[in-house]
Amino acid sequence: MLVIAGPTAVGKSELAIRLAQKVHGEIISCDSAQVYRGLNVGTAKIQPAQMQGVAHHLLDVVDARERFTVADYQQRARDVILEVAKRGHLPVIVGGTGLWLRALVRGFEFSPEEDHADLRSHITEIARHHGWESIRRLLRMVDVESYRKISSADRRRLARALEVWWSSGRRLARSPGGSPYRVSYWVLFRPIASIHARIAERAQAMLAEGLQQEVMSLLSQGVERSAQSLNAIGYRETVDWCYGRVADAELENLIRRHTEQLAKRQMTWFRSEGDVHWLDLEAYGEVRALSALERAAVQLLEAL
Repeated sequence: MLVIAGPTAVGKSELAIRLAQKVHGEIISCDSAQVYRGLNVGTAKIQPAQMQGVAHHLLDVVDARERFTVADYQQRARDVILEVAKRGHLPVIVGGTGLWLRALVRGFEFSPEEDHADLRSHITEIARHHGWESIRRLLRMVDVESYRKISSADRRRLARALEVWWSSGRRLARSPGGSPYRVSYWVLFRPIASIHARIAERAQAMLAEGLQQEVMSLLSQGVERSAQSLNAIGYRETVDWCYGRVADAELENLIRRHTEQLAKRQMTWFRSEGDVHWLDLEAYGEVRALSALERAAVQLLEAL
């Protein structure tokens, strides 16, 4: 499979469609917000009229009320990859959700995600009263490897590691090693000023296209304000706006600033990945970048 990753607003979707048209590819989304039905405007989700005849997968697969984990994504993506390959087409994985990409590419093994809602609430309560550093200290006592490998900023995974140990006495499962796939992994990027300008344009466009109305509609349909889906950037700020916690004049700037911070975290994540190819879309040019991706795709197909 060919992976096209990169920070938000860099231009992954447009280039992926052009590539897929050239190499009989099908696009498999790797975006933790675009999996949700009803989250369209705030995720800049591609619409059928924009797909130019290229098949897209793993968009709109989950109700906005539901939880959807990295393990859920991995299993669904594996199934789709197999279907695409059986058709003789090239799976093109496109997105910026780094953990999901890593879990898919490296073949992470996951412990069964049993429902321990009370235990999760207890861990969250400990963190609320004593801080997340206390969760890290508790984790260090039982699972040193997870303590060392999970970022202090990744609160969800810290809590999950502690939950797995307390509920089962097992440590959080790790990657078994090499990838189960033949992979060509590409990261698209642009100069930071260009990324910020594109993010600003996107934030403005989202509000003009009805982001506030979209969020109000989701809330009116019974999606809880604490739902995983509404924790996505753009949505959580707009939920706060709906409840009067953010002023009209502040909303666009808040979404823009938080999206810039997300882009920075994404770039940091991709720099930590090994064996990836980097393409500066402004220095290299989109035409030459497309040619490089096409050559990589042809090499993958010829190796079959």
